[in-house]
Amino acid sequence: MTIELLRFTTAGSVDDGKSTLIGRMLYDTKSLFEDQIEQIEAVSAKRGDEYVDLALFTDGLRAEREQKITIDVAYRYFATPRRKFIIADTPGHIQYTRNMVTGASTAELAIVLIDARKGVLTQSKRHGFIATLLQIPHIVVAINKMDLVDYDEDTYRAIVSDYRDFVSKLNAKNVTYIPVSALVGDNVVDPSQNTPWYEGPTLLHHLENVNVGASRNYTDFRFPVQYVLRPNQNFRGYAGQLASGRVRPGDEVVVFPSGLESTIKEVVTANGNLEEAIAGDSVVLTLNDEIDISRGDMIVRTGNLPQKSNELDATICWMGEDPFDPSKTYQLQHTTRVVRAMVTELTYRIDVDTMHRTPAEVLKLNEIGRVQLTTTQPLFYDRYNTNRASGSFVLIDPATNNTVAAGMIRGESRDVDDLMEGETKADDTATRRERSENVVWEAGALDLAERERLNGHKGAVLWFTGLSGSGKSTIAKLLERRLYERKIHTMFLDGDNLRHGLNGDLGFAPEDRVENIRRVSEVASLGYAHGNVVLCSFISPYQRDRNFARSIVPDGNFFEIFAKCDLEVLKRRDPKGLYAKALSGEIKNFTGISAPYEAPEQPELVIETDVATPEQLVDQLIEMLETAGII
Repeated sequence: MTIELLRFTTAGSVDDGKSTLIGRMLYDTKSLFEDQIEQIEAVSAKRGDEYVDLALFTDGLRAEREQKITIDVAYRYFATPRRKFIIADTPGHIQYTRNMVTGASTAELAIVLIDARKGVLTQSKRHGFIATLLQIPHIVVAINKMDLVDYDEDTYRAIVSDYRDFVSKLNAKNVTYIPVSALVGDNVVDPSQNTPWYEGPTLLHHLENVNVGASRNYTDFRFPVQYVLRPNQNFRGYAGQLASGRVRPGDEVVVFPSGLESTIKEVVTANGNLEEAIAGDSVVLTLNDEIDISRGDMIVRTGNLPQKSNELDATICWMGEDPFDPSKTYQLQHTTRVVRAMVTELTYRIDVDTMHRTPAEVLKLNEIGRVQLTTTQPLFYDRYNTNRASGSFVLIDPATNNTVAAGMIRGESRDVDDLMEGETKADDTATRRERSENVVWEAGALDLAERERLNGHKGAVLWFTGLSGSGKSTIAKLLERRLYERKIHTMFLDGDNLRHGLNGDLGFAPEDRVENIRRVSEVASLGYAHGNVVLCSFISPYQRDRNFARSIVPDGNFFEIFAKCDLEVLKRRDPKGLYAKALSGEIKNFTGISAPYEAPEQPELVIETDVATPEQLVDQLIEMLETAGII
């Protein structure tokens, strides 16, 4: 049986006890050698400490031991019978933000420590923000030093409440709160008798049982070629690590940038051939055709292609000692591919203390900003929020060969509204509202408030998005029937219906999809302005277009609903036979197969149509509308 591996990082403010917590886990799980323990005991005694300083197990630099702080990222390894662990102990000081980004870049879980005496500090928020920015799927908030507040439950509850208020503003999915004392050992490895009011798991129990692989993409097969193996005339193999997805012999693949197609012949390892390799496996692939492939090329599945562009919209953390130079050309490394790149626009800098966006001309060490990049050759990528492996990159200064930035791809570069924190319109609005010249808006005889009083409910736009066959229209229609029974005025807009008339002149190319959603958004806005609950059912694959639909409806009246369904289920379900045609090549630009789908970043509601019944999902929608005061 293979023991799973969990990579996690620790973060928090200075002196919150991160290194001590790791030392406690190493000590209590008996992951230290006797000579290590004796050495640390001797150092602690020499310094006059009244206790064994467990932080010394991880603080390896002399400056760290002298100052009793963490400066560099320290990696430690330990294992239990259930799981293996790699820990990144990162610094808490503001000037080491880049170290925190480095340690968290491959982590699947982040532990944010908070000193129970101090409560939620700016650094606590900073590291929570960075963890969500890096799309770390699990966050543990460890309220440490409970022994110094006499294990007071009210103190713990107050900190939990404060941090919950903060993370509610972020895209944080799984947040767990645990009261601990790293120095004494309460709730770290063993349950504490000092916190009878806490009924949750210990920290180690949570680490042993949390879902591993939540951040890995096992759907989109991406294989960056690292090395070409040619030991003899009869063998040509392509070595690398599966960045995401899975691969089997017989799979049809295409090689980028050449675009040549073939099929997988073998999946080779030192221990023999595999029937299947998955994300994270290092293998050698052989093909049934002789194709010119070299390092930096990418092998993907024919029916599941990445996006391609030489203009990128990205978020970067600046790691260079020298400030970002807009006139400079950098090397951009994406998976195994290296191209030259220029930052064509610094859109804004993110203040990680307040999360506000501010105009900026340069980025300095440890600052985070949003940029537009242009590369000399196209990249084959996925958005970072759907595929961390193929959605990340680093910038390298060619003069020094130093890594100066780490980046996360948001999508293809585009014009970005100059919106700052506090404004009401949605970020990422790329679709523009075109207006004819010499026209003015003609208001009706009744305003929205009068229509809402007449109807007996508020107006709203419910935007159902998801892949074809995910059940968007089915759920929307069932919801409309339930609303009708409650005498709610509705308006139903469906993709196929509008393409019979209003959008009948549009195809399915990316620019046509954008225009399709622009028109739909305007119609939905008019329906809302007349006090209706407008139900929109559209694949709407691009987040920027859904953001546009949101931007022309007042805050609190737009609800993005993600109809989530596993792609394999959709292929089996396939009510219109579209997936079969797309996979056979009969339908081009089919979302989810040969065209991209950008899953919602922060939907108001996710409805899992392959898990719950339609009636259960409609109940969730009704509850959402009632809670929001729409009905």
